[in-house]
Amino acid sequence: MKELEKYYDPQQVEKGKDKFWYEHGYYSCDVNSKKKPFSVTLPPPNVTGILHIGHAKNTATTDMICRYKRLQGFDVLFAPGTDHAGIATQAKVEANLKKEGINKYDLGREKFLEKVWEWKEKSANYIHEQWGKLGLSLDYSRERFTLDEKTTEAVNHTFKTLYDQGLIYQKEKIINWDTSLMTALSNIEVIHEDIPGKFYYFKYRFATHPEDYLEVATTRPETMFGDTAVCFNPHDERYNKYEGEMVLNPANGEPLPLIGDRYVDKDFGTGVMKCTPAHDPNDFEIGKRHNLAVIKCMNLDGTMNEKAGIYQGQDRFVCRDNLVKKIEEQGDLIKIDEIIHSVGHSERSHTIVEPTLSKQWFVKMKPLAEDVIEKMKGKDKIQFFPRRFEKIFDRWLKTTEDWCISRQLWWGHRIPVYTNKETGEKICSETALDPKLYDQDPDVLDTWFSSALSPFALQNWPDVDDPYYKRYYPNDLLVTAYDIIFFWVARMAFQGVHLTGKLPFKNVFIHGLVRDEQGRKMSKSLGNGIDPIEVVEKYGADSLRYVVATNGTPGQDNNVGFKLIEESRTFLNKVWNAARFVLSLIPDGFESRSLTNKELSFDDKYIYHQFAKANKMIVKNMEKYELGQATKYLYDFVYDDYCGTYIELAKVELKHADEKRKDVIYNVLIDVLKDILISLFPTCPFITEEIYSYLPGHKISIYEESYPKGRLLRTGYDLGEKLVSIVKYIRAFKSENKISSQEKVTINIKGEKADLEKLTPFIKAFGPSEEIIYVESEENLRFFGNIGLSIKASKAEMSQEKIQERIAFLHNEIKRSEGLLNNKGFLAKAPEAKIKIEKEKYQQYLEELKKYEN
Repeated sequence: MKELEKYYDPQQVEKGKDKFWYEHGYYSCDVNSKKKPFSVTLPPPNVTGILHIGHAKNTATTDMICRYKRLQGFDVLFAPGTDHAGIATQAKVEANLKKEGINKYDLGREKFLEKVWEWKEKSANYIHEQWGKLGLSLDYSRERFTLDEKTTEAVNHTFKTLYDQGLIYQKEKIINWDTSLMTALSNIEVIHEDIPGKFYYFKYRFATHPEDYLEVATTRPETMFGDTAVCFNPHDERYNKYEGEMVLNPANGEPLPLIGDRYVDKDFGTGVMKCTPAHDPNDFEIGKRHNLAVIKCMNLDGTMNEKAGIYQGQDRFVCRDNLVKKIEEQGDLIKIDEIIHSVGHSERSHTIVEPTLSKQWFVKMKPLAEDVIEKMKGKDKIQFFPRRFEKIFDRWLKTTEDWCISRQLWWGHRIPVYTNKETGEKICSETALDPKLYDQDPDVLDTWFSSALSPFALQNWPDVDDPYYKRYYPNDLLVTAYDIIFFWVARMAFQGVHLTGKLPFKNVFIHGLVRDEQGRKMSKSLGNGIDPIEVVEKYGADSLRYVVATNGTPGQDNNVGFKLIEESRTFLNKVWNAARFVLSLIPDGFESRSLTNKELSFDDKYIYHQFAKANKMIVKNMEKYELGQATKYLYDFVYDDYCGTYIELAKVELKHADEKRKDVIYNVLIDVLKDILISLFPTCPFITEEIYSYLPGHKISIYEESYPKGRLLRTGYDLGEKLVSIVKYIRAFKSENKISSQEKVTINIKGEKADLEKLTPFIKAFGPSEEIIYVESEENLRFFGNIGLSIKASKAEMSQEKIQERIAFLHNEIKRSEGLLNNKGFLAKAPEAKIKIEKEKYQQYLEELKKYEN
């Protein structure tokens, strides 16, 4: 037999395997296959450079499911894609050019876009390399980029469809403005953070009697140059008598009308608020109701404009400080309160967002959301795992606002609306119009507009007769983190329903975010990030995949650190060493064969039965995407049953077995090892493929195997269960009584003679025991099925000290057990099996205590 290397070396094991699998076509889907299709949408990473640990978790999790489905006989479509990521990518390229002293405006739009395309090519190549190192089984023949020709056609078709239906419109509204990136943002691209701030209280003096004033508070004094009124609630008796009077703006002395409006909360603050229609969405609505002027006092870069007078050109926050100082000097500052308040930040640049009035393009969300809500009531609704995310999804659909889809960028899909240079007529066209006659809208679409088409655009939509669209849409599964449910999942849903009449996927598996060992978010400032490629190079891709795909609970954040990665590497070492030992036993020329039940001994039946039980739970949990639970069952089987029990039993038996029996043991060892490798392959493909290639009778690849079903046995395995329980009892007895594991004990045993003859050699070897005495009396015996036994130290009686320690231990355990069994909550919630075990333990403790006390 060819021998495995003595030590598991991930770098050597993983070398060339991804290429081998791809070249043999194992990653490819087959649109003409008779197999049942299974299609997956991969969240396309941004072409901004390096994949982070969150990408590794998402892609490894998805890949684990895809490999599992292939082994089950499905025709799997797992297609890669990358996202142009308008804001993020343009910001990266601009930053790089800035280092060279180059401004994008110096280059112009076309030259700048050439630079971005160069960046995209380099970045995409590196992403491919990282995918390969992680072992992602992607069908590259189906790869898409959100700015490629086919996707652009789908984007333009979508825009025109919605535009023609009146669902896309252009309007001047208060939007979120990123002063750093100089672009509009949608509401969900704004992250609200609690930060320290100040509440400034100013005197707005009456124009006709300036010795009197109203107290007005604001957190944004720099916007006072855009004030056009001061408001109060019309039902507030303190102020409604002043309606129609004028007060003076302390920032510039401009007179402002006092008006009553229902929006004002008379119980908040002083009950009076300034109204700045150009810089606050609520103020904008008040302004519309009262026909107020709309005055912008800031430039798009966050500096003050000419309306700010002497502060023109100053940054908004510099202006704030200077203005407050000036108002204080003129005697109109009342006080400043230190506060903690929620402030919107750009999700991309982390700049504080400036609400500002701007003409932008929007999608009407309400009718689209209502269609999705209706679809979710039907039998084809999306199944969320965990289910609680369905409520979150539904809540967002019911409260969503119109989506601002225009961005003031150069990198992205240009909005396909053209203006006739002569007539000013606007035309929406899927194909480009003559630039001599028409000016195209300069803005680009929000990145998520194109990403939302992924499930069907990747299948060549809008060609609904395309075989890929007909076979693989809707997708069977989407795996994603909860932080992009609104960015992406909801938008794919409404685009899918509106454009194709179908929800875009059947199942959505939501996982949490990856955090560090202390539960903190990974960030550059904390220096706690984990580079997945560094982990691969040090520990191997399988160790990383095992941790990120299986650690944690679905929908919950999970903490990942090098300790966990090292533990996964230890487990893989265990698998490697077990396989190496098993293969070292197998003689040259050995040919594996199927065994009949008659050939199997009780220990063979035991290991097959244990695997069948584990396999049932693995499959059950895989089907509901409880990946951590699935791998735990496999982990426990490998450690406890295969390595800890059957291999140890085989070592004992092989010392005295005849050739016929040895042949059966070899076959069982290889057969179960193969099942372990196939079961572990979806999570850890590299090491399992390597070991598999050493098995007798192996195929070209483990990919050509089928997922194991487990050998179901109705009888004959119970003697193995009794043996395992007996051995555990002996070891526990030694541990509890502080007896060395190598110190021999005497065992009194009662049972069927045939059973005892089978078990005795193993009990002696596992104990180890000096003497086994067959007894007839059942006194002081603990029973395992129909086999009873008792143990005592054979060389010396237990010391009085040890006896007292044991009695104290039993008293504590009895007290603990009574507390548990009298706990109504435990009895109501715990599984019946667990309650039964606890009752049995309680009785055993009582009997043992009685023995000692007698």
